[in-house]
Amino acid sequence: MPLLISRNDITKMAVDAIVNATNTMLEMGGGVGGAIFKAAGKAKLQQACSRLAPIGIGEAVITDGFESKAKYIIHTAGPIYKEGDAQQETQLYNCYHNSLKLAAAKQLESVAFPLISSGLYGYPPDKALSIALKSIHDFLGSYDGAMTVYMIVYDNSSFAAAQKLYADVESYIDERLIDDDIPRRRKKFGANLNMDAAFCCESMVEKPAPRAAMPTPDEDMMGSCADLGAAPDMFSNLEDNFNKLLFRFIHQKNMTNAEVYKNANLDRRLFSKIISNNDYTPGKNTIFALAISLKLNLEETETLLRSAGFAISHSSKSDLIIEYYISHQNSDIYNIDDLNFLLFKHNQVQLGQV
Repeated sequence: MPLLISRNDITKMAVDAIVNATNTMLEMGGGVGGAIFKAAGKAKLQQACSRLAPIGIGEAVITDGFESKAKYIIHTAGPIYKEGDAQQETQLYNCYHNSLKLAAAKQLESVAFPLISSGLYGYPPDKALSIALKSIHDFLGSYDGAMTVYMIVYDNSSFAAAQKLYADVESYIDERLIDDDIPRRRKKFGANLNMDAAFCCESMVEKPAPRAAMPTPDEDMMGSCADLGAAPDMFSNLEDNFNKLLFRFIHQKNMTNAEVYKNANLDRRLFSKIISNNDYTPGKNTIFALAISLKLNLEETETLLRSAGFAISHSSKSDLIIEYYISHQNSDIYNIDDLNFLLFKHNQVQLGQV
């Protein structure tokens, strides 16, 4: 984990592997595929591909990256879009799943995908992205290793739902963004709050915990939550530390470990560290991600932030975007990928980013 949105030139990304959406014969094509061949060296890459061809739709193979910046190139054959063909959804899902399986087998830590089949193969970008995100999240949610996946998106229509919010978010930011909100917040919540802009940026980016055994997904959490009781009035004691309050929310929402860290776009090991160490407090970025995963409303989100010494700042564009999203969305349809698209569009740190 995590999955991040990017608009980079895939051939210039310094990642362990880039993915080439290709045909079943693994032949050099145009567009992004052609650019990948050129970056790697046409002759060398075609020779390597020819030895592995043909492959089936949805299958994937891996070659050396040759002269490209990536160590490896993963090649997968996407389906040609035909409306009403249910099989193609499975095939497109498998393109991502099988590519990530190859990356995991080589213990790669970073992979960049184009939006497979959305170009000449005609797959509607929003539908193609929906399948891509589901496949990637499903894989990362069950993967024990460390891996960051980049989804290269050039067409804003891919994030149709988030794009509809974009103009409203712009207005919300313009109306509320102030130069220095820190003194007022510190007076309200305490002088020890980590509210300055530089600290907020640094605290939102954190490294996952060192590799360690992950407790059994449900037993560790539900055991801890059971000791807390039903907590009919969860706001009756605002002195609870972050860890205890987090358990209360998880218990109230009746969620499992896997659901929480998967929906939060968080590294599994980082989440293990959060729930197993009472003295550990994650960064603001991670707390926001957990709030979205748990479908918290704005009041609940502010309570969770406050338990860790943070608060929503109107001097932070990122905070305002997240505040808008939580305030204006039905919590039943919170989608961290849509929120990350809004953050990405405003050049802000995405939730779950390491």
